[in-house]
Amino acid sequence: MALEVMVQAASPIPLDIAFRVEPGELLALVGHSGSGKTTLLRSIAGLWRPEHARVAVNGIPWLDTAARVDLPVHRRAVGVVFQNYALFPHMTAAQNVMAAMQAPDRAEAERILDLVNLHNLADRRPAQLSGGQQQRVAVARALARRPQALLLDEPFSAVDRATRESLYGEIIALRASLAMPVVLVTHDMNEAQLLADRMVVIDKGHTVREGTTAEVMADPDALRAMGIREVAAMLPATVAEHLADGLTRLDAPGGPLFLPGVTAAPGASVRVRIMAHEVILSRARPEGLSAQNIINGTVARIVEGKGPAVTVHVAIGAHEILARITRRAAAQLGLHPGETVHAIVKSMSVARDHVARTIDGAHP
Repeated sequence: MALEVMVQAASPIPLDIAFRVEPGELLALVGHSGSGKTTLLRSIAGLWRPEHARVAVNGIPWLDTAARVDLPVHRRAVGVVFQNYALFPHMTAAQNVMAAMQAPDRAEAERILDLVNLHNLADRRPAQLSGGQQQRVAVARALARRPQALLLDEPFSAVDRATRESLYGEIIALRASLAMPVVLVTHDMNEAQLLADRMVVIDKGHTVREGTTAEVMADPDALRAMGIREVAAMLPATVAEHLADGLTRLDAPGGPLFLPGVTAAPGASVRVRIMAHEVILSRARPEGLSAQNIINGTVARIVEGKGPAVTVHVAIGAHEILARITRRAAAQLGLHPGETVHAIVKSMSVARDHVARTIDGAHP
């Protein structure tokens, strides 16, 4: 039940974008305000008709301008969660959910509210609910349409940071039970990283980069389009030996690293580019072969930004690496400057030029 989207238009803003979302996959459309994200969502839902477009689910077109197919909103099996939630203020949570059903059923409404952990608030009106609870009612109402695709339009922007981070966990848990394509519109790259399987970075109505979250975050062009400075650190190392399984062992401060694709000869001095989003932190040293790249260090400082993530600076002797983790993870780990920590470096096979040769002691 894949969702296929192709949209081309000259106004209200120029658009030329195509993507595909598989069943059970969450794709994040990431871009600045005015880049075309919400316009794309509106064209999928049937709220706006582009000049040239095709929107299909499971090969069945909802919109195909070439074939003159354009199903009205009520005939598109799509659930939409709007930025302002758009709940009926005079209706209870259960009534809001039932309003989206073809055959209103109180028991079914309560079952769906239970999916979003609102089973005991079914009879409250929106004014009696918190922002996070209203957002969950909006998700439940979208699911009540029995959609073949779910669209989320900046669904977390109207709640405070603490509520937003709690809702992230609920969306992640809910996704496990959804066998449909999900499209998330956001301008927050951290949010996209946390929730999405893949991203499409949009700038001025065109695709800058499409790929997995790791591939996008490792692409400087995609980060520049979002105005994000690449979050990475360089760690010096020496090539020790090339192994039979295609990996190379590097001797680095804090412990050995095993990386693919290293062509430098044994004894060569290199610098390893470690992306912050590829690092997992642990207070206890992990055991087992699945965690080969373990670097021992000390928390130097923790830098907080506007999003749900923090950047942890880990001192490795005279050097540092960075780890980009959620505030919740930092709190659960009890991270504080001066404490010992183990940095597990995930596979860097998708990062471009992750090992750079040092020539005559100069950094390239």
